[in-house]
Amino acid sequence: MRMHGKKLVPAFLRPALRRIYYSIKNIVEQVKKRYSLTPPESMIFVGNGDFREIGNEFKRYFIELSNLRPNQRVLDVGCGIGRMAVPLTRYLSQEGEYNGFDIVKSGIDWCQTHISSRFSNFHFHHVDILNKAYNPSGKLRAKDFVFPFKDNSFDFVFLTSVFTHMLPLDVEHYTSEVSRVLKQNGTCLITFFLLNEQSTDLIRLGRSTLDFKHKVQQCLTVDIDNPESAIAYHEDFVKGLFSRYKLSINEPIHYGSWCDRDMFLSYQDIVVATKILST
Repeated sequence: MRMHGKKLVPAFLRPALRRIYYSIKNIVEQVKKRYSLTPPESMIFVGNGDFREIGNEFKRYFIELSNLRPNQRVLDVGCGIGRMAVPLTRYLSQEGEYNGFDIVKSGIDWCQTHISSRFSNFHFHHVDILNKAYNPSGKLRAKDFVFPFKDNSFDFVFLTSVFTHMLPLDVEHYTSEVSRVLKQNGTCLITFFLLNEQSTDLIRLGRSTLDFKHKVQQCLTVDIDNPESAIAYHEDFVKGLFSRYKLSINEPIHYGSWCDRDMFLSYQDIVVATKILST
């Protein structure tokens, strides 16, 4: 015969037991989140979308598009609060190594506390670069910042949603730095909003999620007062830039859904390139 809990527990005790139950449930959920290395929602500043889902999505791209291997040395430029680092903790071996840097100190502090403390080959660095939105009191300018790593020291470098918030001089300097720190035949993966015939037509038709209509230097932005909020570059500009710094694009470019394409891979456009041998 089935016994019902309510009949066993006096009515005056039920509210207290409910409070205990939900307190324990909240603690269990927090432990689960801590174990899964997911930061509190209030701390996440790296854009929309599910933190773990997007990290796992790009882990697949790193492996399938860039041939990332577990024993390689990896640099994450603009690592945020570890969205890309977390899934890599389950992929990189002890022979591999991850380094990431970002301008938001709270994100770096969280990563050092929750990731580096458990994975000794994962390193996070704060860099005090000026950015109106994320680090308005920064003392360095992106176009002058030298990555704190030696030449030819990484097998794989990636930038996700970084050049989509940087002006041309900064993008060119960072591209030169990416090339400098990459080993010969090393690979980089970089996301963009690329302007070409298709994306420009979709913007003109009002279908794009982003209306790039304000010209700033060699790029377009959605907000003339805060241009770094979202920036698009002409595809030919990007191809010329990569060629100048000995980065050979691994065709095809993997176009994104941001402008409402019918066929796409991710949200932003993804460019994968290999550092070619110097002549």
